[in-house]
Amino acid sequence: MPWSNGGGVTREVAVHPPGAGWDAFAWRVSLADVTRDGPYSPLPGVRRILTVVDGAGLELTVDGAPQLLPGPGRCRPFAFPGAAATDSRLLDGPVVNLNVMLREGRAAATVEMVRGSRVVWPRRRPADGGAEGADDPQEVLVVAVEGRIRLAEDGAHRAQLERFDAALLTGPDAAAAGLWTDGTAAVIALSAAGPDRD
Repeated sequence: MPWSNGGGVTREVAVHPPGAGWDAFAWRVSLADVTRDGPYSPLPGVRRILTVVDGAGLELTVDGAPQLLPGPGRCRPFAFPGAAATDSRLLDGPVVNLNVMLREGRAAATVEMVRGSRVVWPRRRPADGGAEGADDPQEVLVVAVEGRIRLAEDGAHRAQLERFDAALLTGPDAAAAGLWTDGTAAVIALSAAGPDRD
C-alpha cells in the first residue's frame, strides 16, 4: 500500500492478532520501499525498530538527533518511539526498510541480524502465569535479507526462503528450528501481552 505522504510503498509481512487493522494490531512487521527524503508519520503509542535491508542506507533524525543507518553488510536495527518527530535522508538512492511496530504495553520484540547458522525456538509462556519462561518469545519471524535461508525441524528440511521471503514460527507446539543462511537473515522474536495472546 502507498504511504499517505507519497514517500514510498509498504508491504505487510505479518501482524498480530492475524488480520488486525492499523488501529488493532499488537505488533506488525513490514517491508517499506523508501524512494525519497522526507518526514515519517507520527505514530503515538507505537515503538518502532527499523533496519535498512536494501540500498546504501539512510540518515534518520529522531527528535533532532541524527542516526546513520547503513545498508546490508553493515545494517543494524534501530529502535525509536513512533511519536518522535522523525525525518529521513537517503544516502545514495532508494532503500528498503524492515519495520517492526509494537503497540506500547501490548507487545515486545528483539531484532537480530544472523549470518551463518543458529537455532530459533518460539516458546509459550506458562498458562498459569508462572515466572519460568516469562521472557521467552511467543513467536519468531524469520525474514531472508540476503541470500537463501534453509529451515529444518528435527533434522528434516522444512522450507527454503529466498530474498524477502518470511516464515513465522508460532503455536504452542512449535519446535526448535535450525536456520542456515549463505547471506543474512533477520530473526525477530515477538511477544504479545494480555488479550492479544492466542
